[in-house]
Amino acid sequence: MIRATTFAIAALLTSPALAGGSSKDIVDTAVGAGQFGTLVAAVQAAGLVDTLKGDGPFTVFAPTDEAFAALPDGTVESLLKPENKDQLVAILTYHVVPGKVMSTDLVDDMTAATVQGGEITIDLDNGVMINDASVAAADIVASNGVIHVIDKVILPGS
Repeated sequence: MIRATTFAIAALLTSPALAGGSSKDIVDTAVGAGQFGTLVAAVQAAGLVDTLKGDGPFTVFAPTDEAFAALPDGTVESLLKPENKDQLVAILTYHVVPGKVMSTDLVDDMTAATVQGGEITIDLDNGVMINDASVAAADIVASNGVIHVIDKVILPGS
């Protein structure tokens, strides 16, 4: 029942403009979507482009530009500075889970280990939540994994 509900939610949430894209890797899919400019800039500043263009597979919980804009003033600019690269890498890799996790694989209250080393929690009680971020679009397939769009930047330890 949970799988069917999750699949139905994912089908409703997946944006037709972002669907497909399976011939492009995660980075190129994000660039082409047009709503991840800040995320792409952060991935570049963190030196993670080659990794996310690699074989994978990866599952990326991708915050939109609006999600980054909701952070306190100056946060993004500060994180993009070279002296804060380690913190930026930790935040970005907290948004990545090894393997290809589709919405149909999710179970309520499950946890998943992130590349950063922390764990995220999936809650299906009120829509699909990753920690305290809502999934706005799910199952955007790339050649080396999948992207799930989230409405908030999630932080390790929060």
